[in-house]
Amino acid sequence: MIGIVSYGVYVPSYRIRVEDIAKQWGEDGASMKAGLMVEEKSVPDLDEDAATMAVEAARAAIHRASLDPQDLGAIYVGAESHPYAVKPTATIVAAAIEASNAITAADFEFACKAGTAAMQACMGFVALNKLKYGLAIGADTSQASPGDALEYTAAAGSAAFVIGQDRVIAEIEDYASFTTDTPDFWRRDLQKYPSHSGRFTGEPAYFRHTISSTKALLEQTGLEPSDFDFAVFHQPNGKFPLKAAKSLGFTSAQVKTGLMVPFFGNTYSAASLIGLAAVLDKALPSQRILLTSFGSGAGSDSFVLRVTDSIEEVREKGQKVEHFLVSKKYLDYAAYAKHQGKIRM
Repeated sequence: MIGIVSYGVYVPSYRIRVEDIAKQWGEDGASMKAGLMVEEKSVPDLDEDAATMAVEAARAAIHRASLDPQDLGAIYVGAESHPYAVKPTATIVAAAIEASNAITAADFEFACKAGTAAMQACMGFVALNKLKYGLAIGADTSQASPGDALEYTAAAGSAAFVIGQDRVIAEIEDYASFTTDTPDFWRRDLQKYPSHSGRFTGEPAYFRHTISSTKALLEQTGLEPSDFDFAVFHQPNGKFPLKAAKSLGFTSAQVKTGLMVPFFGNTYSAASLIGLAAVLDKALPSQRILLTSFGSGAGSDSFVLRVTDSIEEVREKGQKVEHFLVSKKYLDYAAYAKHQGKIRM
């Protein structure tokens, strides 16, 4: 059995409401909220970046299952906002959590699915019995040009998952991926903000890949949407995952528990993983979870997870996603711009 042994989440406490962003640019806040199905988004503090958030999520995952960080054999950090262009984030995490030096570590980058790619890498090493536990993290402080459509949702957060073969709380029964060269979203070297192809990011990118990856997994396993208790899709906004779920035959009730984007915004590499953590906070033994990530450029990873009896003794030992839903402080646009480094005050 290979699966999730523990998990941890971190979301910054600062928030900005969609209406406040819309007001800055003379837009209708109510229409933007309804169109995106996003109420507010998380904002990193002045001293927070993908590395610091990855550390917080990693510590939470280790604490939740009372693990010894010296038992970790791999640490992989997925992000598209690594603080250094040349200097790994994974080594910062390893040092901060006091992991062994006898580990393999690397940074992953595949837009918003780098975290699930890190999970797959850990699964491979665990399956080969080359290590006891692997730590996969998705963390991002996503950027958006002022006034761009992305500014309403680009947020910050992190999620960490320990992958192993013993003490498993959610078995990974199977997985599938779907990848193409689809240039829907990009940022050239030295550019501060990313560019995107507008509506092209929808049908040819997000929907084609999430639906194709999920269909491949369902065909591979012989499972039907009705065989799942929960479904978590990457969530760039509130509407996309619901539309993808409906087209595949999943219900909104299956998606609701893991749909965190209305409250946190799009946390990029952490988005689907925070959704998965929210589901693990509530799932019962034997319940089955579908997880499908998406990363622009473009690709999706899909997983079938089955919750084990061990979930009951582990989840209560760490902060749940609900903690970050209620622990928040609001910023106006001027303070938000300062936090984002868009202006100096």
